[in-house]
Amino acid sequence: MSFFKRLKETIASKTEAVTNIFKDGLAKTRTAIVEKVEELITRRKKIDEAFFEELEEILIGADVGVNTVMQLIDDLRAEVKARKIEDASDLQPVLSEKLVEILKGVDDPELHMAESGMTVILFVGVNGVGKTTTIGKLAHKFKSEGKSVLLAAGDTFRAGAIEQLEVWGQRVGVDVIKQSAGADPAAVMYDAVQAAKQRSVDVLLCDTAGRLQNKTNLMDELNKIFRVIQREVPTAPHEVLLVLDATTGQNALSQAKLFGEKSGVTGLVLTKLDGTAKGGIIIAIRNELNLPVKLVGLGEKMDDLQQFDSDQFVHALFAGLIQKKDEEEQA
Repeated sequence: MSFFKRLKETIASKTEAVTNIFKDGLAKTRTAIVEKVEELITRRKKIDEAFFEELEEILIGADVGVNTVMQLIDDLRAEVKARKIEDASDLQPVLSEKLVEILKGVDDPELHMAESGMTVILFVGVNGVGKTTTIGKLAHKFKSEGKSVLLAAGDTFRAGAIEQLEVWGQRVGVDVIKQSAGADPAAVMYDAVQAAKQRSVDVLLCDTAGRLQNKTNLMDELNKIFRVIQREVPTAPHEVLLVLDATTGQNALSQAKLFGEKSGVTGLVLTKLDGTAKGGIIIAIRNELNLPVKLVGLGEKMDDLQQFDSDQFVHALFAGLIQKKDEEEQA
């Protein structure tokens, strides 16, 4: 069975609505990678050094990342030699397979929840990446699953951050535990954990200040928050999610490297994938960091925050090609 057929069958068992969210959300990245690769294959036909150079440019342009691209190109060269591939069109499914391998590398998309009692999820990341929006959308997701949710407004430094979280709380119908602007974030977390315990809440979602990764004192503050939470709930936090803005491309990768080393990050959230042609950054991040992508933001709507699914991601990228292959087989 061909690679694309296998992929199509895997997707067939999944919800059509989710498949469409991935397809729509990755439209710009699909144009940046797959359509350009297709055009290259149609134009060049033969695999030679010039072909590999152009392919390299396309992938780097889509922010797949230089290290990852070099590795991919080396792998493709080896496959061309081993399989004696001469026709460029035969390389397309091989490239797709390699992308799936990378994306499945550390596949652990499930959010870790407490076995019993309250689950505490901490959100970190620089300002402007969509942290508060992600918290609001995740609160909506948990609530729609029948869970009780509480939000903690631990970003006490950024002007308007508390109010922004409150707006999301009202929109989703979830209470927000807060103090005044400039208050000690660890004190807010203490209050939030106490309130969550008293109310027997299922999930506590905690916002933190937009950490500038080069400011050590902010990292110290994050550690203080950890200690306060762990003193009250020894198994918490169950997830520390680093929120990254996909539109920033390589900058998101460098943030992930710095945060991952210093703040106990357990998973990543990539926002604004629908607004960028740089969705290839997800491939670079998966390849260069031993961190799973847990959630992806694929649009403005409440339900557009989705659990990351490597099959859905690759299927969404190659949707046009899969359809074309189907039409060719039926003709």
